[in-house]
Amino acid sequence: MSLINVSNLTFYYDGSFTNVFENASFAIDTNWKLGFIGRNGKGKTTFLKLLMGDYSYRGVIDASVYFDYFPYEIDKKNESLPASDFIYDLKPGCEEWKVICELSKLKETADILYRPFNTLSPGEKTKILLAVLFSGENEFLLIDEPTNHLDVKAREIVKEYLAAKKGFILVSHDRELLDECTDHCLVLNRKTIEVCNGNFTSWWEQKQRKDRAAISENEKHKKEIEKLHKASQRTSQWADKNEKTKIGFDPLKEPERNISTRSYIGAKTKKMQSRVKQMENRINREIEEKEGLLVDIEKPVDLKLFNLKYHKSLLIRVNDCSIRYKDSIEPVFKNLGFDIHQGERVAICGANGSGKSTIIKVILCKLDIPFEEGDGKEFDAFVEAGEFEVAKGLKISYLGQETGYLSGNLKDYCHENGLDFSMFLTLLRQLDFERSQFEKNMEDFSQGQKKKVLLATSLLTPAHLYIWDEPLNYIDVFSRIQIENLILKYKPTLLFVEHDNTFSEKIATKIVKI
Repeated sequence: MSLINVSNLTFYYDGSFTNVFENASFAIDTNWKLGFIGRNGKGKTTFLKLLMGDYSYRGVIDASVYFDYFPYEIDKKNESLPASDFIYDLKPGCEEWKVICELSKLKETADILYRPFNTLSPGEKTKILLAVLFSGENEFLLIDEPTNHLDVKAREIVKEYLAAKKGFILVSHDRELLDECTDHCLVLNRKTIEVCNGNFTSWWEQKQRKDRAAISENEKHKKEIEKLHKASQRTSQWADKNEKTKIGFDPLKEPERNISTRSYIGAKTKKMQSRVKQMENRINREIEEKEGLLVDIEKPVDLKLFNLKYHKSLLIRVNDCSIRYKDSIEPVFKNLGFDIHQGERVAICGANGSGKSTIIKVILCKLDIPFEEGDGKEFDAFVEAGEFEVAKGLKISYLGQETGYLSGNLKDYCHENGLDFSMFLTLLRQLDFERSQFEKNMEDFSQGQKKKVLLATSLLTPAHLYIWDEPLNYIDVFSRIQIENLILKYKPTLLFVEHDNTFSEKIATKIVKI
């Protein structure tokens, strides 16, 4: 066991107006299973990169352990090679037999090490990289979003695997994964950084209690400040009124007054003015204390949705359907059947490669709606048999998986997509975008911020049916809660693919299993 001590850490990116970290100090134990929690763009990945020594910074990071980071970057020249050929490049001193042992714990056979890496599924690639990561000894491991793009089965395996390990920082927005795999939390709050005992749920429940207490205390402060303001105003008015009586008086009306009374009135006025100053100082102290109570309050703003009503209940009907790609002998699936009625929230579930996204793209093609392929290939699947009917004139709001094509500034993006620029920025602010981010080009956004751009686009698009393909990849926990609340409030017709079990269980009214 050893400690990693961080003292007065300050870091900012060149050209940025704000610091990512400013005089941050905390300590963590290398024996912990540490969940790393924070909003998109708060600096979680940046901190891991600082531990790895990738950036220069001010302050001190004192550690007596070596760090290793997941995911490893795979060079393009290695993508077509089997992983066995380049695992030594990823982790110097890595021994293949240890990687094979770790793969068995991940319920995977060694043969995936000897197949071209670019032919493997996302789950197989993740398992190889995790096996390489954990094949070393005496290292503190930094694991950044290990379950993105993984199906439910692969997530369960990774969750069980990590739950049996220790000595790592895990960055994830999957609440179930954080609960099962961590025993401490490192939290980037709005203004502060805290380290606490327990998993995500215990931290979240504790935070909600603290937030409620802070809000209650804040209300007391506001009432006290209001009383002080009124008392200050009264005393100030008395002092001003008294001051005016120093000079000039009517001897007939005030026979007891004489010229020597002026000094007495002046002294009395000075005493009143001193009381006013003391009250103002106390008010300022109260305000400072009140502001300190609320700096870390997480109060997700309620979002809005512009869902439209269609004139019929049935929007999509799929009956005994078979879909095949032109260059494939076997169909993606056979005998597929489901309906989508207005007001239903339908989750498509299945393993990676089972055809979930194919269903979505068939719907989009039938309505001549473009989508981003990401790999540049033309979509060439077709309905081979059965019925696949989509209601005519159906307006769709589509949110896809890919974010890599986003580039340029937000104003041009809104113009190209027919979005109201002011409303778009307002919605991004509600999703906790910092205003300073609006000046950047989208290629400089984090993955979570790019996903929020696509989410805001979908939310601002009036539609009869919302189609979301893995909408929560890279999206922070607080924004996930916002989106859950939005859907439960507005009850849109929604077809979605999502591997976050917590989200799906709360949202779906119907499940289609592939």
